[in-house]
Amino acid sequence: MPDLASIVKAYDIRGVVPDQLDESVARAVGAAFVRFLGAPSVVTGHDMRESSPGLSRAFAEGATSQGADVVEIGLASTDLLYYASGSLDVPGAMFTASHNPAKYNGIKLCRAGAAPVGQDTGLADIRDLASRGLTPYEGKPGTITQRDMLADYAAYMKKLVPGIKSIRRLSVVVDAGNGMGGLTVPVVFEGLPIDLISMYFDLDGSFPNHEANPIEPKNTRDLQAKVREVGADIGLAFDGDADRCFVIDERGEIVSPSVLTALIAVRELEREPGSAVIHNLITSHAVPEIVVEHGGIAVRTRVGHSFIKAKMAETGAVFGGEHSGHFYFRDFWRADSGMLAALHALAALGHSDEPLSVVLAPYSRYAASGEINTEVEDQAGRMRTVEEAFAARDGVSTDHLDGLTVELADGSWFNLRPSNTEPLLRLNVEGPDEATMARLRDDVLEIVRGG
Repeated sequence: MPDLASIVKAYDIRGVVPDQLDESVARAVGAAFVRFLGAPSVVTGHDMRESSPGLSRAFAEGATSQGADVVEIGLASTDLLYYASGSLDVPGAMFTASHNPAKYNGIKLCRAGAAPVGQDTGLADIRDLASRGLTPYEGKPGTITQRDMLADYAAYMKKLVPGIKSIRRLSVVVDAGNGMGGLTVPVVFEGLPIDLISMYFDLDGSFPNHEANPIEPKNTRDLQAKVREVGADIGLAFDGDADRCFVIDERGEIVSPSVLTALIAVRELEREPGSAVIHNLITSHAVPEIVVEHGGIAVRTRVGHSFIKAKMAETGAVFGGEHSGHFYFRDFWRADSGMLAALHALAALGHSDEPLSVVLAPYSRYAASGEINTEVEDQAGRMRTVEEAFAARDGVSTDHLDGLTVELADGSWFNLRPSNTEPLLRLNVEGPDEATMARLRDDVLEIVRGG
């Protein structure tokens, strides 16, 4: 048995196949998952990676060895697996390494109703059970059955987005990155007034065109060029397991996930006036401003889906958004879905006569740096140095909700936080204009990089 401690991360299991993650590991995790939850049944799905079907079946064998019945939905996006877990009200396991390179694979686990399983909510216990082995199970083994849930998922997604079926005809370019959007997009878009221009829809876990990670600008260049070339109304980019979505406007420009968060928040507040909306502390300050202006309650959280989902459950929030392109919906079991975010963008655009850049202009108020990563040996020491340098300035306030956040008197701010998995510091800066933001960005980076 490979060392599970090296592949069990904060929110999922992820490692190199077969060195760190193989079918024996998947089988052991499946058995431990069922034993830990006492689950009578489990649903599984998998992405297009070459190793995914074998890992998924091994997990199912482990689960059935402990008496659980397993429903296999086969090829799926992560949000399709969440739909299955939510609608069937059973725990789930999704086999994907999301945007990671081809040599990786992983397992995302959830409880019934798509409730997250992370280090603090069962994942560490499952790791320990799988590592030490289980006492023999004395009961009858479970069964494995197959079920196709794609059509039901597609109908449900469209039902959750008001006005999506009555939009004007739109020209839409979608880059699936050879990931699971290539399976789900055609089915969800079927019957909508959309002229679909597809890019890299062939399911291919070797990612022959580019990494399926649209948060990296280099991976959206083909999509941006295609939008300009064909004069499309909008471009959509999904990551490998299609739980994240990034938007390109009609000019071929990347839309900030904060702008999309604000747009969707306003749409959801129209449907549920006065509701709470969750945003992590790295989203633009425009997001809480706009939420409050539209009668909502803005709730700030740490970065990470477990924090977002927990705060959504606590507050009853209708929606939550992150700077990384994850968008969470109360009526989708508080789970994240790139598809729902895409449909909201299409609905907003399709009920306006204006181009997307004009539709989104009210939601973009500030200049942002995007996330800048710097490799450092002493993360804590370098962060202290940054805090000391800025604490002496007039009108500065700081907090430590997640890393270090510093607010300056001129309305600019930055967040500096350590990576959980790499020797990196991650910097996000925002200012009232490009010049102010750039000055602050450069000041912080000079300290971070030892200038």
